[in-house]
Amino acid sequence: MGCGSCSSGACGSSGGTPAGCENNGNCSSGGCGKLDVFDWLAGMESSAVNSTPLVEVRFKNTRKEYYRYGTSITTSVGDIVMVEASHGTDVGAVTLTGELVRVQLTRKNPKTNINTLSRVIRIATQEDIDLWQEVQKKEDETMVKARKAAAELKLDMKISDVEYQGDGTKAIFYYTSESRVDFRELIKKFAGTFKVRVEMKQIGARQEAGRVGGIGSCGRELCCSTWLTDFRSVSTSAARYQQLAINPIKLAGQCGKLKCCLNYELDSYLDALKDFPEGDIKLKTKKGTAFLQKTDIFRKTLWFNTKEDPAVFHPLKLETVKEILEMNKQNKFPESLKQFAFVDAPVEDLPDYENVVGQDDLNRFNTKEKKKSNNRNRNKRKGKRPDSQGGGPKNDQRNQNQGQGGNQQGQKKNRPNQKRKPNGQNNPQNKKTGGNRPPKTNSKPKSE
Repeated sequence: MGCGSCSSGACGSSGGTPAGCENNGNCSSGGCGKLDVFDWLAGMESSAVNSTPLVEVRFKNTRKEYYRYGTSITTSVGDIVMVEASHGTDVGAVTLTGELVRVQLTRKNPKTNINTLSRVIRIATQEDIDLWQEVQKKEDETMVKARKAAAELKLDMKISDVEYQGDGTKAIFYYTSESRVDFRELIKKFAGTFKVRVEMKQIGARQEAGRVGGIGSCGRELCCSTWLTDFRSVSTSAARYQQLAINPIKLAGQCGKLKCCLNYELDSYLDALKDFPEGDIKLKTKKGTAFLQKTDIFRKTLWFNTKEDPAVFHPLKLETVKEILEMNKQNKFPESLKQFAFVDAPVEDLPDYENVVGQDDLNRFNTKEKKKSNNRNRNKRKGKRPDSQGGGPKNDQRNQNQGQGGNQQGQKKNRPNQKRKPNGQNNPQNKKTGGNRPPKTNSKPKSE
């Protein structure tokens, strides 16, 4: 996902070649997929939509804040505004306006008082935007120097991102760490090197992946960087409920933690599992005890096998399994599970279209030529000559001889113990004529 200028090659490109937006999620058309919100109240009347003087402003990557504005300011989605910060001013892009902002704010923090929110100062001027872009260019260089400084102090931390305030007087350093870090000396070093107010903010591995972004194993952008705002805990039990193999490599995401998408369908699986018996299911029969090997939750099908015949699996419906369990409680054991197994009826694939005449074949014009060429080759193999076309005593005598040779050939084929000789070896006189055809005889006697 990108802004409208990325497709035309206008975002940081030279010669019309797209080079990526690299605007850190501050595109004028709504951003590079960083937690976009669809305004489903946009089609309502302006009096109802603009009743709440609140706006949602997005800064670098996934950081969003909510602000209030006065009657003298009119904002719309995509405007660059200057807002109040804890120290100085900051610059961001408006991503949402109107009544929907109040709904979003109430959902995230219901106890928030609108009057205590910071306010929008004004629409950013060109000078504000130029200063904002200049300090943004320093972020990559600052992050590299900050990592070197942390390595020199031997601190167990990873600085993943740096964000400058719009006026350039403050910088936020985002870092991840597994343990507690004493970075008092690091802050002094940062303040002396970069000449800005320093704020250290610790984030988790999931928040780091959301800020950095990336492509997941599904082939799409990460959910945490596009639309996911709250990170719920994910455990391996979610994979077990969904009958997934406990493979850490496949279950882990870009952040190294379990994938957030394991929780998406978990509620549906839990609702479906309410009908299944709890615990390890064992079915007792007269031929032995059957153990559960596989379960299809939504089709309500269970597969069982026995120790005596472990290679054979018996598919049973959930209702059938419950009936057998009730029989076992009453000390009744069926003969075997074969009588309860079911087989899905094969689904016949009816063709949507049949080529009856064969006129849609692409090679239909080549079939006649192939037939003609095959007939020519067949005539050559048979050894036909021009004089064989007419009738006469020569042809009659030749046909009789060929018939006798054919009978002799048939007799030779019926002999199982006799080895078959190659053509032309049965009779030395056949070398000139070829094959097992009898030699040519002259009907006219030789003249003395």
